[in-house]
Formats: sequence, structure tokens, C-alpha cells
Amino acid sequence: MKVLVINAGSSSLKYQLMDTDTRTVLAKGLCERIGIDGRLTHKVPAKDLKLELEIAMPTHAEAIQSVLDALTSAEHGVIRNMSEIDAVGHRVVHGGEKFAASARIDADVMAALEECIPLAPLHNPANITGIKACQAVMPSTPMVAVFDTAFHQTMPARSYIYALPYEYYEKDKVRRYGFHGTSHRYVSARAAALLGKPIEELKIITCHLGNGSSVSAIDGGRSVDTSMGFTPLAGVPMGTRSGDLDAGILEYLMNKYGMDIKEMLNVLNKKSGVLGISGVSSDFRDLEEAAKAGNDRAQLALDSFQYSVKKLVGAYAAAMGGVDAIVFTAGVGENDAVTRMAIASGLEFMGVKMDAEANNTRGHEAVVSAADSKVKVLLIPTDEELMIAMDTAEIVGK
Repeated sequence: MKVLVINAGSSSLKYQLMDTDTRTVLAKGLCERIGIDGRLTHKVPAKDLKLELEIAMPTHAEAIQSVLDALTSAEHGVIRNMSEIDAVGHRVVHGGEKFAASARIDADVMAALEECIPLAPLHNPANITGIKACQAVMPSTPMVAVFDTAFHQTMPARSYIYALPYEYYEKDKVRRYGFHGTSHRYVSARAAALLGKPIEELKIITCHLGNGSSVSAIDGGRSVDTSMGFTPLAGVPMGTRSGDLDAGILEYLMNKYGMDIKEMLNVLNKKSGVLGISGVSSDFRDLEEAAKAGNDRAQLALDSFQYSVKKLVGAYAAAMGGVDAIVFTAGVGENDAVTRMAIASGLEFMGVKMDAEANNTRGHEAVVSAADSKVKVLLIPTDEELMIAMDTAEIVGK
């Protein structure tokens, strides 16, 4: 089955066309500056082809049409016509409590996505726009929504409830939702496969570490806790996001500097995290270079991030009553051997023993713990697009 995977943002749209039978990426690319002017980057891996075009994209509909034109082009396309696309899988950030799994898109699903807009006002409208644009151009092609939040719907109430008046949960659905669920689901399943054990028998801690980071406790293949919360702002310090903090800080800073809540949230989302601590960059590669050059604040930012992840690893091992494997994934987790070693070092008391030589690698599946480590530590590149495509193929195939 050929599945087109769409990840729509407010002014951008990522895509991949995948053959789910062979798990081959036929083509992929990015539409940028939608609503401004429009730019398409189109790649065909099998031909080592990369094409960059300036194309007018006043709306997402034109962006989708430009993707289909690129895919069916006689010069750089990979299919003869649109009818070869069997289904479209859409990444959707927030499904609230309504979706614990991916779902075929119909009128009821679209209505539910609209209801979830207040929970993700920056993301869900863009996702909905992408779906509607695809429906306009491909009205007879089946489509599936795959939710970032769905995997974490297995969390027990004690994990997701906040210690606020209960009416805020009952009436307003204020609770921990968690994100990066598609990534956590993919890498935990791959970890079980690499270890040669049924996932139902494993306790796994997955560390999705990048500009946005989250850590999850996965017991028997089910998410039982995760670090992001009601929004993706919670958890460990990230590239520009603060992570967890004392809510009283908001009142203190807003009063002292005359900020309103919009300005305060801008600080928390875009000026905090490792950028805020270091004053250097949100990119961990820049921080490591600055730290090597003697920048104490850059080193402090790295130390704070690594310490926060390590604390969660310990907490989640306690929550599950043990841990069989720790998985590192995403941009930092997959590529930064220094960060992996810093987080895993000092966990010998719980059965973790690293292999420095094995850990000195990046970007491919590997066991990076020592052969005699009781807890296996793995590097597993995430593949959210593959998960979206496979979910879509399974649901449409039914």
C-alpha cells in the first residue's frame, strides 16, 4: 500500500510517500512559507534527487497540490497519477481523551478535533487545515489521524491527575496528556524486538531527547507515565522551553516586570530551557562547543538537562518497580554520545553499566550498554512517519 504521510504546521507541511509493504520511502519533502510566497523541497532517495522550487502557496490547498504535482511529475515523480496513493495519514498533535488510538477520519473525528483546539491552539488548527486541504484535493482517498497524545491514554489516573480542584478535570479536562506518543510507541516496540522479548514482559524507559524532550515509563507496552503534561511545556528543560517550574514564579516575574500572561508564556516557551540558562543557543551542539571553550553557563545548561533526565529515569524505574531497558532517541538522544553517557553514568546501583566504545556511535540502532549490564541501554532512531504510515495502512486495510 502506498501511503502519503502529512505533518502540517501553520506555515509549513512535511510529507513522505511510503510503500508500507516494503517500508520504503519513495519520496519526501517540505513545503515552506505557506501563506507568504511558497517553497517546495522534494527528495527522491532512490535517485539521490533533491529539487527546490518556488511555488505560490497562498493556502495549504496549493501546498498539497504542489506535493501531488511533484509526486506525479514525469521528470522527478515516483508515481504515475494520484490514484496510486491508497491512503493519507495525518499527524495530529492533540486528541484529548477522545482518542486512545489512531482513527479513520470522518465527520465525527473532524468534530472531535475541533473540540480539542483549546487544548492545542497552536497545533490542532494547522493539523485540521492540512486534513481539509487534502480532502479538497483528494476527496475519495481514505484518511487517518494519528495522535501524539493517544499512546499515553493508558496512563492510570494517579499519573495524569493534577492536584487542582477536581472540577477543573471534570469540566475542563485539565490533566496530564503527554506528547511524542508516536515516537515512544515506535522505539519501545523496536527495543523489544532488538532484545528478542515480548514487549508485554518488559519495563522500558524511553528518552525522546531533542529541542523538545520527553521521557516515558512503558510497562508491558503501555505508557504508565510521561514527563510532558497538559501542554508540551512541562517536563525536562528543553531547547527553549522551561520544563517544570514553580508556578509562583510566574506571578513574581509578571508583577516585577509588568508582563501579561501572553508575554510570560513567550518567555517560558521561546526564551527559556537550555537557551535561557546558557545565553548561548538552544542547539546542544553549540552548547557542547561553548562548554569545551570554558563557558560555565553552557556547561550548567547541559548539566541541568542531563540531571533532569536522570532523575526521571530513576523515578520511572521506581514507579514501575524496576526497568529492563532504557532507550535514547530523537536528535540529541540518537546523536549525542556525551549526553547519553552523562545520563546513564551513576545508575550502576540500578543495574546500568555503560560501554564507552559501544556508546561512541550515532544515528543507527545499537546496544550501548556493557554486555554484562543488567539493564540494557539502547540507541534507536525514531521513525514517527513509519508509524503513521503503518497505522494508516492497517486501519484502511480493515
